[in-house]
Amino acid sequence: MHCPETHILKKFSCRVPVRSKNLGQQPLMMMSEGYGVIVLNPNENYIEVEKPKIHVPSSSDSSDEPAEKRERKDKVSKETKKRRDFYEKYRNPQREKEMMQLYIRENGSPEEHAVYVWDHFIAQSAAENVFFVAHSYGGLAFVELMIQREADVKSKVTAVALTDSVHNVWHQEAGKTIREWMRENCCNWVSSSEPLDTSVESMLPDCPRVSAGTDRHELTSWKSFPSIFKFFTEASEAKTSSLKPALTRRSHRIKHEEL
Repeated sequence: MHCPETHILKKFSCRVPVRSKNLGQQPLMMMSEGYGVIVLNPNENYIEVEKPKIHVPSSSDSSDEPAEKRERKDKVSKETKKRRDFYEKYRNPQREKEMMQLYIRENGSPEEHAVYVWDHFIAQSAAENVFFVAHSYGGLAFVELMIQREADVKSKVTAVALTDSVHNVWHQEAGKTIREWMRENCCNWVSSSEPLDTSVESMLPDCPRVSAGTDRHELTSWKSFPSIFKFFTEASEAKTSSLKPALTRRSHRIKHEEL
């Protein structure tokens, strides 16, 4: 059983309905392994509100045109609007009102969202072992987080599991120290017809790539979880053993004299 302070930051790359089997069961699988879980959906970064109606005065109101001509033009305008509204309702029957998107402050993009959650929740938590599972675009958001918070991430994150990540360390201009850290602490389970954990060649100088055991992009996290949990356990054990103080000659002599 893992320490209850341990957290997983789970990132999804697309909108998934809450009733989705995979979305609903994946956090439960993590919690059953003893992890505390934070689930992010970085694309849900706005709310939809009804667009305010702006009254535009008719140009014919102040015209010198005869009343009969103005009435005829107004009638044509109203009929045109009525047909357009009918078409919009036919094209999208669920959308009877015109809506607009209001982006959430400091969370206007997946990258901003990841940094915001890190600064306000992860960085301030008491967790000593933080693990990331970042799927698809979530991998790109994680690399961006490392670029902006490199020292903090390195001090708190134990391991990172990417699943079919679309990150690119060259295009994102990740520095040498970030690429080296990713090689040691990350693994990318990619869509492939090869058996689970089969090594897959990579053109990028970052983390190792292995098969997720499926060629379906949306199932790469689900299929990889047995290997991901093993990867996290080994990383946690390696971190614990590296923190144990080495037995120096002086400490050995003191211990011998106490006996």
